[in-house]
Amino acid sequence: MAPVDRDQLDHNELEQQLKDIIQDLYQVMVQVSTYDSMGRSSRDVLTNEIKTLSHSLQTLHAFASPPNVLPSIPPELIEYVENGRNPDIYTREFVELVRRGNQLMRGKLNAFASFRDVLAEQMTAAMPELREDVAHVVEATGGVSSGHTADQRNGGASSFTSTDASLSAGTSAPAAGSSSG
Repeated sequence: MAPVDRDQLDHNELEQQLKDIIQDLYQVMVQVSTYDSMGRSSRDVLTNEIKTLSHSLQTLHAFASPPNVLPSIPPELIEYVENGRNPDIYTREFVELVRRGNQLMRGKLNAFASFRDVLAEQMTAAMPELREDVAHVVEATGGVSSGHTADQRNGGASSFTSTDASLSAGTSAPAAGSSSG
């Protein structure tokens, strides 16, 4: 059994309110058709029925969703349909445009992350006394500080690594093929 969603409940409640309004209108019609202008009770009953109808209409108005909650249809999509074009084409083009924008944004994020790592490396090389502060800033901006490798962070892109930290701390890592002594 499928779960009942909120939209279905809202629809059912709205339908019930409309039925109540129709019933109230019917009651007002009956009271008007049998109205006795000389009798006090007819006037009171008609007044009560009109008050009930007014209350039902106010309830419906309060329950009705504001127009900004309703799903909005992009004007471009309406124009596509008016021009006899397939709305699926619009959807496909929109998805491709969003995908391109996401790829561009991802490229920018990766470029800034790479720049952050290169800047951190250069700052620690130039000013070793700031190594801890630089590592703190790198961690706070989503990078991995000196104790982790680049492969753990982003799958192999260059970053601020432990070798870079040892270089910036004043120790030098032995170069490949060099001998000590």
